Amino acid sequence: MSGGLGSRADALARLRDPAGRWDVLVIGGGITGAGILREAARRGLRAALIEGNDFASGTSSRSSKMVHGGLRYMAQGAFTMTRKAVKERERLLREAPELVTRMPVAFTLRKGKFPGRRVFGALIGVYDRMAGINDHRFLSNRELSDRNPGVDTSQLAGAYFYTDALTDDARLVLCVLEAAVADGATAVNYARAIEPLRSDGRVTGVSVAADGETFEVAANVVVNATGAWADELRAGIAGERRMRPLRGSHLIVPHERLPVSDAVTFFHPDDGRPVYAYEWLGVTVIGTTDLDFEGDLSGEPAITEGEVEYLLAAAANQFGSAAIGRDDVISTMSGVRPVVDSGKDKDPSKETREEAIWVDEGLVTVTGGKLTTFRPIAMATLKAVEPLLGLEAPLPLDERPVFDTPPSRERADRAQPIDGTPYSWADLRAAVDSEQVEHLDDLLLRRTRIGNLLPGGGDAIATEALQLCRQRLGWGDERVAAERSRYERIVLDHYSLPQ
Repeated sequence: MSGGLGSRADALARLRDPAGRWDVLVIGGGITGAGILREAARRGLRAALIEGNDFASGTSSRSSKMVHGGLRYMAQGAFTMTRKAVKERERLLREAPELVTRMPVAFTLRKGKFPGRRVFGALIGVYDRMAGINDHRFLSNRELSDRNPGVDTSQLAGAYFYTDALTDDARLVLCVLEAAVADGATAVNYARAIEPLRSDGRVTGVSVAADGETFEVAANVVVNATGAWADELRAGIAGERRMRPLRGSHLIVPHERLPVSDAVTFFHPDDGRPVYAYEWLGVTVIGTTDLDFEGDLSGEPAITEGEVEYLLAAAANQFGSAAIGRDDVISTMSGVRPVVDSGKDKDPSKETREEAIWVDEGLVTVTGGKLTTFRPIAMATLKAVEPLLGLEAPLPLDERPVFDTPPSRERADRAQPIDGTPYSWADLRAAVDSEQVEHLDDLLLRRTRIGNLLPGGGDAIATEALQLCRQRLGWGDERVAAERSRYERIVLDHYSLPQ
């Protein structure tokens, strides 16, 4: 791992300094904002980022964890987006091999159904050529079963094996932020943008609320990288709302109950939408749904009863002998995708995942896009920002590796492993010391994924985790009790089956 995010108190002091003015102020601490901060700071710009909640607390800790080209988008004709994404996938596999890992995929082919072996083989051949690799082959039903015990092959005509990639999305965000901070950027969580500041018809900063105070932050350019929440900041200036928030939900079950070796991909029996089951951090994830999100964007999303039934039905259809049921579910995960509304009443799964960039009176809004393509999205955003900076010389927009040094989770002290997880107490101590942990959920749901991997959000280790925060963050009895209550409510309401 890199050197961390620095002191939050120091970062807040720099942000509050009325004598300072930022070249670029990024609003939004997900992967898009982190990528923009990274690319701005390394080019010598005075850059800061604020996030109203915790870093990666929105879409960027609740995605499907896949760094992929979007094979189904290519099937819909989005070849340019797919080509860009697979090239970025290969870049990240090279630059961050411990953070982004090759993921085997088995795409099942149903007897007499589209696509057949020949069509899918041609499609995946193009997909691999775009990435500059050749890593696909046909699997017989026997090979598919050997690799993925419990898969029902009675209606299958084999499967196609190919590879994409997998990551811990929240950890990816943190590593990109840490790289930006190492290059001189400032990043602060739990600092909420209230409204834009304007002068002579142009946005010149934002008012910010943090730690019970409100103050103004001046910037030459403000970048709205709040994803699904982009309309909240932009609508008052642009006079329009363009986002179509879509919810995607997942079930997490013990890997021994569904011991897949591949990301087994299959079509849901009810609506024909692709669903998958894959191993992640020692558990099996079943996902995803794709529905219009009609809840309150100011709160956290949660899986619905209908989504639970939908995903269990998918598992029953493809893994009937496993008999996966509600009692097997360790946790759930639900996120809101930042999709730009086409205005054509499309099926949610057919809306474009391309990014959009708008400039309104000096406010640069970037939204949409995919986790995989955060770097080119950041570069496109910098191109939109450059004319607004008033620079004497052009901004160098050459391509550079995302990470100067590959991120790593290896630590010298791994003597206290936490059962059922890939984490040690050394990981938790390092996160508390250097990654702006403000709440217990920051530590157990994003700095680590213990809350996703252990029953009850990891309640068996919550007391010890709270003691760690007491010792290293100075939490007293009242704070410890409040954090426990807060965490239990978050887990119950947003990471568990519906009550």
